[in-house]
Amino acid sequence: MTLIPTQIELKARAQSDLRMGLPVVLGLGGAYALIASAETVSSDRRTNMAALGGPLVLAITARRAETLKARVYSGGVAQVRVPDGADCAWIRAVADPALDLGSPMKGPLESQRDGNPALADAALRLAKAAQLLPAALMLPLQDGPEFAVANNLTLLRLDGLDLVEPASLHPVAAARLPMQAFERGRLSIYRPGDGGEEHYSVQIGQPMLDAPILVRLHSACFTGDVLGSLKCDCGPQLHAALAQMGEEGAGVLLYLNQEGRGIGLANKMRAYALQDQGFDTVEANHRLGFEDDERDFRLGAAILREMGITRVRLMTNNPAKVAMLEANGLNVVERVPLKVGQTAQNRGYLETKRAKSGHLL
Repeated sequence: MTLIPTQIELKARAQSDLRMGLPVVLGLGGAYALIASAETVSSDRRTNMAALGGPLVLAITARRAETLKARVYSGGVAQVRVPDGADCAWIRAVADPALDLGSPMKGPLESQRDGNPALADAALRLAKAAQLLPAALMLPLQDGPEFAVANNLTLLRLDGLDLVEPASLHPVAAARLPMQAFERGRLSIYRPGDGGEEHYSVQIGQPMLDAPILVRLHSACFTGDVLGSLKCDCGPQLHAALAQMGEEGAGVLLYLNQEGRGIGLANKMRAYALQDQGFDTVEANHRLGFEDDERDFRLGAAILREMGITRVRLMTNNPAKVAMLEANGLNVVERVPLKVGQTAQNRGYLETKRAKSGHLL
């Protein structure tokens, strides 16, 4: 029946449920677990999960486990046993590094050797996709499908579902947009098939498809692009890219909604708070449980292919961005440096990008 949700649609529903504090049931290879976000689960739901019996564990990434000195027995996931009587305050103190100074005595933490690391990894990927802290309460279930039906919970079977593959993008609207950079501009909106955030294409003039096109993949930065933050160089890069395209009379800027290197604005502010404690950008992301950069530039490659663009002059200081576009069928004929926006406040940030992320600055 066409009315039955697809796996992709159920994945989006599961992410939304986690954001609201509602548990979901994950299934993989005949094993099932009840999953709740450590950030949003309520005290009542945490109590009810424990009352079901069985080992209640808190899944955290290896990055967060390294900070907490918790053992990782499988892959990139640590499954920490939740002590009897541990409340939501303890759970959030383990999950959120902003609470490390206020709640330093959380351990010793006991990691589970067995369990189901594949389900734990999937739970953390869903939490990341929902832009929540990557930490999830887990409880194994013997009768996952029946439990989901009885409690009206989303059941997401992971067999055959790629949690990393980005959803397909579809153009939904476009219109002429005169801009300061160039009067003959055009804005197009692309919507992912999983109902996630839309991404934008800003076209300057009429780029000729038979020649390399000046292109910028710009990740959303509310603090820099809108508020003029001095902590990063994002706003100046955005405006400098549009200005250069305007001067040349043609170009395409893709505005990708991957705030905070893909971790979302709330987690970005958590990272900023950690930076105020003396950690650099990469260290802050790791303490939160994220990788250095969680963005997926396959989104940009997909939009460019949809526009019929295959050869680009890419405006970036990031060689990884060049490599990812080329790995996805784009021919980057030239890397165009974009060195603007250096301030006294972002000197350390730019040095970290150069030293730890390989940016050419």
